[in-house]
Amino acid sequence: MFVFIDSRTGRDLERSSSPVPSPHGNGPSGICLSYMLSGYRPYLSLEAVHPNPILHSKLEEARHLSIVDQDLEYLSEGLEGRSSNPVAVLFDTLLHPDADFGYDYPPVLHWKLEQHHYIPHIVLGKGPPGGAWHTMEDSMLTISFGDWMELPGLKFKDWAASKRRSIKSDRVMPEEIACYYKQYVKVMGLQKNFRDNAYITSVSRLYREQDDEDESQVSEDISTQHLQMEKEDVQTSLIKRNWEVRGYQRTTDGSQVPFCLFAENVALATGTFDSPGRLQVEGEEFPFVFHSMSDFGAAIGKGKLRGKVDPVLIVGAGLSAADAVLCAYNNNIPVIHVFRRRVTDPSLIFKQLPKKLYPEYHKVYHMMCTQSHAVDSNLHSAYTSFPEHHVLSFKPDMKCVLQSASGLKKIFKFSVALVLIGSHPNLFFLKDHGQGIGHNPNQPITCKGNPIEIDPYTYECTKEANLFALGPLVGDNFVRFLKGGALSIARCLATRQKKKHQLIVERGGGGDGVP
Repeated sequence: MFVFIDSRTGRDLERSSSPVPSPHGNGPSGICLSYMLSGYRPYLSLEAVHPNPILHSKLEEARHLSIVDQDLEYLSEGLEGRSSNPVAVLFDTLLHPDADFGYDYPPVLHWKLEQHHYIPHIVLGKGPPGGAWHTMEDSMLTISFGDWMELPGLKFKDWAASKRRSIKSDRVMPEEIACYYKQYVKVMGLQKNFRDNAYITSVSRLYREQDDEDESQVSEDISTQHLQMEKEDVQTSLIKRNWEVRGYQRTTDGSQVPFCLFAENVALATGTFDSPGRLQVEGEEFPFVFHSMSDFGAAIGKGKLRGKVDPVLIVGAGLSAADAVLCAYNNNIPVIHVFRRRVTDPSLIFKQLPKKLYPEYHKVYHMMCTQSHAVDSNLHSAYTSFPEHHVLSFKPDMKCVLQSASGLKKIFKFSVALVLIGSHPNLFFLKDHGQGIGHNPNQPITCKGNPIEIDPYTYECTKEANLFALGPLVGDNFVRFLKGGALSIARCLATRQKKKHQLIVERGGGGDGVP
């Protein structure tokens, strides 16, 4: 059995609103992996010609094989892209050739359902398929194009047309994406693998192989008594109970039904946005200091910020903070915008977005540059930015102390504060919150600074056998790139399945595959 843990696939950086905890799971990482474990296989299309001649030549060498059955390291060699994971770059260029150069070439792959490749698995999630996309602000647009958000085998535009939905631009509303993901599971026949309203409380290893021997060595050490077993017993003996997964499923009446599953493999695709980043300063726990757009939106909806009020204090220089600025600006709420970087910092996200496609964000960036406190020492009526500043503390009387890069301190009155400085995964269900499986085992897991360390071609954790990870947990924040993780895991498990099948045949167990 393959148990896939998707307790909360988080917000992609492609999404523009603030990353907040959500009761939903089963996002694109889990859906895509389930699709490939269900037996769907990608092949090079008959008349396809990839614009990269070297890659195309490699693909032609094994045209009769699915990509799952090919050497991913060989195919990935020499490719460059916007992911640090080579298979993510490979699969993206097969699905969206030369997309980063502005081209809209069709995929060079077509998909076949080969049911004999099905690998039993369960996708556990807190809500309907689509994950946190079901809870995002509908007033925002995705950062990525709709085509880049689609999953294999079902083009987003074709789905939208079939539903008579009008897609007015390349960027789409999150509601459209959430609905697409939910319908995708039905269209592809994946429902039997999904368990909604499931909450994970612990994932623990039942045993460790002696001296951390590899799986092949363990297989060879199987007791000779297995030779006399019936075929079914042999198969069962080869499915090791490596993991115990505990949790509960919430029923329609609100009650909780506990469950305990045993799994040979576990894959983590929980996203990285469970725990909002914190400043770790005095007064941050006051109720008027928010860490999510949803709290800010609720305050506006209740009329708490209506009329002449003190400015809202927004901390952060990413797209979530920009969304908050736009939200306040559109509701006639004055803004004090604080961020550590210089406005000329080349790493600011605004410098990576074309003006024609993202005018709203360039409007915010223009204000950050031209309505700075450094330009005019007085607060502007609608918006004032404080580049190269950080918050020292929040006071009970709703005042904040800011400090500039030069050490100068300033005190301002505010109505509410909104801290949007990123977020981190919450792997509470793992031993030590999963801290030991990162690149730096002494630091918590973070998307950018300390992702889970994996084998780049199998996505298996290098420090924990039979534990896999994909998506933002390994640094792939865009839906475009998380599909490569699904490909790598599917190939790894299919390869191991073949080895088990061969072992059964050698020991007289018959010719059927092992789940």
